[in-house]
Amino acid sequence: MSKVITYMPELQGDEQLVVAKLMTDMSEEQALQFARVYRERRKSESVVLLTTLLAFVGFAGMNRFYLGQIGMGIIYFFTAGFCLIGAIVDIFNHKSLTSAYNEDQAMDTAMVIRGAFPTGS
Repeated sequence: MSKVITYMPELQGDEQLVVAKLMTDMSEEQALQFARVYRERRKSESVVLLTTLLAFVGFAGMNRFYLGQIGMGIIYFFTAGFCLIGAIVDIFNHKSLTSAYNEDQAMDTAMVIRGAFPTGS
């Protein structure tokens, strides 16, 4: 847990626990590189919420595009967020949508960093 607090003090809650678990066996160099890359890849809950609210001004699905869910973004865009029902659901689920995206990005980043910076070097 100390590596997470040292390299990424802005993380909180479940995200902090997931990242701490991924960083436990990383060297200092790996942890530093992980923090740099993950910080660039992760998405903010507030931006996801704001892009979800764009559905109410005619731009439904922007939150899905932002989270890399291109197919759902297209469907939301052409169906007005399933007549705004999907957009309303996404307002309540924006934290879990962001959390799932960030967890996937953390795991991908950890795999890349472990491959690029082996512990034996």
